[in-house]
Amino acid sequence: MWGAFHGLAGLYFDQGKLKEAEEMYQRALTGKEKALGPDHTSTLDTVNNLGLLYFNQGKLKEAERMYERALAGKEKALGPNHTSTLGTVNNLGNLYSAQGKLKEAEEMYERALVGKEKALGPDHTATLSAVHNLGNFYFNQGKLKEAEEIYGRALTGYDKALGPDHMSTLSTVHNLRNLYKDQGKLKEAEEMYQRALVGREKALGPDHTSTLDTVNNL
Repeated sequence: MWGAFHGLAGLYFDQGKLKEAEEMYQRALTGKEKALGPDHTSTLDTVNNLGLLYFNQGKLKEAERMYERALAGKEKALGPNHTSTLGTVNNLGNLYSAQGKLKEAEEMYERALVGKEKALGPDHTATLSAVHNLGNFYFNQGKLKEAEEIYGRALTGYDKALGPDHMSTLSTVHNLRNLYKDQGKLKEAEEMYQRALVGREKALGPDHTSTLDTVNNL
């Protein structure tokens, strides 16, 4: 029964019905703690997802408590370099970044990247996602040289793994465009803009919000 609650919570979350999602996650968590124990990996998955929900609600203190519980449990049950553990590490990076704890955030992002490189290889899409996240972090800190290097790695990997017109690829293209613009590299920024626009028009159509966002960022 608690599995159904967890699934329904995920559905509500995807629909943006966060209040209903929170209620279902709480019911799932209570059921799993009773049936499986507080440290079972399925219980910890719900703890992690509840943290993600709190994060999206702006309840950062509650999110931190959930993420730290999930991380400690997963490290014990699965090991520090398991992909599920590293997913929670990445979530903590996002949380610390939102809280302005930049040193802690960077440590989490780098740990997630190193772990995924070890577990999955440097060119796996999950690894490239961690690369991209670290690039975003550097960009937001104003470390443009480091961000350029990381975004370049992500783009090369996504081009190879997913193709030039995949949305993950185009997201990196878009971010590189913003980076080049901030660096004053207007020719490179224009090239990235055109590539992002053509790719999104092809993948999503000319009237999709992501395509229109690209147009508006000209």
